Amino acid sequence: MAKTSRPSKTITPSTQLESFVCEFDPKVAKLIRACRTALRKLLPSAVEQVYDNYNFLAIGFCTTERTSDCIVSLACSAKGVALSFYFGTSLADPNGLLLGTGKQNRFIRIDSAAMLSLPEVVTLIESAVSQSPTPFLSEKRGYTMIKSVSANKRPRR
Repeated sequence: MAKTSRPSKTITPSTQLESFVCEFDPKVAKLIRACRTALRKLLPSAVEQVYDNYNFLAIGFCTTERTSDCIVSLACSAKGVALSFYFGTSLADPNGLLLGTGKQNRFIRIDSAAMLSLPEVVTLIESAVSQSPTPFLSEKRGYTMIKSVSANKRPRR
């Protein structure tokens, strides 16, 4: 009798990203999913670039497939989630939300996805979008791509 084979499941980038998110404590994983959904609504044509690195799971929202065209990203660790602005030093921050001392990047610690709809945070995101040298293509729908997966990672829980 001939064996029947099951069709192989194709692992999509979104499925692979979800597997990375599932490595986190359920509370952090829930926050990551909610923040990702909120940013997808704010930036529907963004290319999501995923880097599952040693220190962080980073989900960049970019205007193209080039990493240098990243506007904001979610930096996820066992400690929580931050909204990172790739060119944060060039943003006006009258409310003093941005943290960090690097030459380029600034971030905000995210306690809940609702923070992403606060007017002062939306203004920062809109400012970052307006300063991008490469604009979003409004008629284009965004998608997810896995850019890098590290074999070794810090504990996610």
